[in-house]
Amino acid sequence: MGRLHTAARVVGIALAGVVVTTTVLPFVGATAWWVRIFDFPRLQIAAVGVGTLALAALGFERRDRPWLVGVGACVAWQSGAVLPFTPLGPREVEPAREGAPRLRLLVSNVFQDNRDAGLLLEAVAESDPDIFLAMETDAWWADALSPLHAEYPHRLSAPLPNTYGMILYSRLPLEAASVQYLVESDVPSVHATLRIDGSPIRLHGLHPRPPGPQGQPSGPRDAELVVVGALVREEKLPAIVIGDLNDVAWSATTRLFRKVSGTLDPRLGRGMFNSFDANNPVLRFPLDHVFHTPDFRLSSLRLLPYVGSDHFPVLAELSYEPAAAPEQPHPLPEPEDVEEAEEKIEAGFEEAR
Repeated sequence: MGRLHTAARVVGIALAGVVVTTTVLPFVGATAWWVRIFDFPRLQIAAVGVGTLALAALGFERRDRPWLVGVGACVAWQSGAVLPFTPLGPREVEPAREGAPRLRLLVSNVFQDNRDAGLLLEAVAESDPDIFLAMETDAWWADALSPLHAEYPHRLSAPLPNTYGMILYSRLPLEAASVQYLVESDVPSVHATLRIDGSPIRLHGLHPRPPGPQGQPSGPRDAELVVVGALVREEKLPAIVIGDLNDVAWSATTRLFRKVSGTLDPRLGRGMFNSFDANNPVLRFPLDHVFHTPDFRLSSLRLLPYVGSDHFPVLAELSYEPAAAPEQPHPLPEPEDVEEAEEKIEAGFEEAR
C-alpha cells in the first residue's frame, strides 16, 4: 500500500505540474509555437486535470494541497473556455426562419498529399453547396477537381505546392473577386462579393499558416485574422468568413477577430464541431470555421464524413435575414481591443518579414 501511495503521489504531482504549466503558459502572450499550441487542447488538459484530482484519493498528502487547488482552478478555467461550445451554452446565432433565402457553404482542407479525390467529389455532389472552398490544393488537386467546373462556373484559383493553395468554387457570380497575399507572400486568401436577393454579400476565404515546430510563430496567422476582421468592419456589408484558420474557436486571437469584425459563431451553444485531426479521435479541435455578421441565421451546421484528409469537411447553411440582425447581439471591440489588434498586425508583419 505504501508503494502504491508513493507511486500515485509522484504521478499525481507530475500531472499536476503539466496541467498547471499548460494552462498558465498561454497567458504569457508570446507567439512562439510551443506557447500558442496550448490554446488548442483545453478539453484534453481539463480531462488530465480531472484524472489528477482522482489520483489525489490514492496518493496526495496534506502538504500537496496547493497543487490540488491549482489543478482544480485549471480544470475550472479550461472547462469554462470550452463550455460555451456545447449545448449547455447559450446560442449566439438563432435558427433560420422559414422562407428566408439560403446559402450553403462547404469548407474542406483536402490534405495536399491525398491523391484520391473521389471521396471529396462525392461529398460535394451529395452536399450540393452553393460555395465550396478547397484548401491545400496544388496543381494536381486543381486538375482532380475540374469536374466541378460545369456546376461551379465562377472560381478563384490559387493552386500552390506549399500546402497553402486555395480554390473557391461558386454557383453565384463573383464580383470584386481577388486572390490576395495579406501577410505572407506565399499564403493566399480569396475575397469576393456575391449577391443574395440582389443584396451584396462579402465572402472571405482564409488559410493562414499555423504556429508549428518548424519555428513558425503565431504572429503572421494572428495578423491575417485581425486584418480580415478589420476589413469586414470597414466594408460595412453583410459578410461571411470561412476557412481553415489554424486556430481554435476559443482562443484569444479568434475572440479578438470576432470582436473586431463583429461576426458571430454559429457553434456557440451547439457544439465544437471538431474538424481536425480526422485521423486522431483524441486530439481533435475546431480549426475549420464559418463566421458571419448578424445578418444571417443558421439553418444547419455539420461535419461531413471522412474524405481522405486529416480534416473533416464543414457544411453550413445560412439564411439571409438582415431584418433580424438587431435580435442577435454581436461582440463589439473596446478601445483596448483596437489597440491589441493594431499591435498584433504590426508584430505579425514583422515576424512575416
